[in-house]
Amino acid sequence: MKHVVLGITGASGAPYARRLLQCLADSDTHVHLVVSPHGARILAEELGVRRPTVADLLGRPAENVTLYPHRDQAARIASGSFLTAGMVICPCSSNTLAAIAAGTADDLVARAAMVTLKEARRLILVPREMPLSQIEIANMLRASQAGALICPACPGFYLRPQRVEDLVDFVVGRVLDLLGISHRLAIRWDPAAAPPAPEE
Repeated sequence: MKHVVLGITGASGAPYARRLLQCLADSDTHVHLVVSPHGARILAEELGVRRPTVADLLGRPAENVTLYPHRDQAARIASGSFLTAGMVICPCSSNTLAAIAAGTADDLVARAAMVTLKEARRLILVPREMPLSQIEIANMLRASQAGALICPACPGFYLRPQRVEDLVDFVVGRVLDLLGISHRLAIRWDPAAAPPAPEE
């Protein structure tokens, strides 16, 4: 069983976070979940999830999901000796991005991210802010240079999405691909299924 750390922080994009958690929980993966206070507020505002518990997020209990207090620097995911297949921060707020770029770790999300980088494991950051300031762009560059993968929540439209859920699944499917976790979400480009190009 793979171990994956999932951090949910305070940028708009709670539907991405919940769908990613659902897909991870349904796979052969143990999810180590951390929700920041601002992340909890976004979950409440965008999804109506009043308490960021596993059962409330998934609509059911899940034995393969462990929720940690966001200030618990003694949690096992704060140590490089705990082996994981990587970490995703989805959505990743500008504040969390800045902490990672600066190498500070005042909470468990940032500390787990620092551990992931120093152990040369896959760290995937899913920012959703727009537009981006030069500070945020520079922070993305610094995080990328340190080994993080910047995966903005930018869904593709070549599959002609019909629902908001289709757009969410596209981003989540790309993140799962980056983690090496198999899924059946519709994200694959198929030239044979594409409509014919207009004649010039």
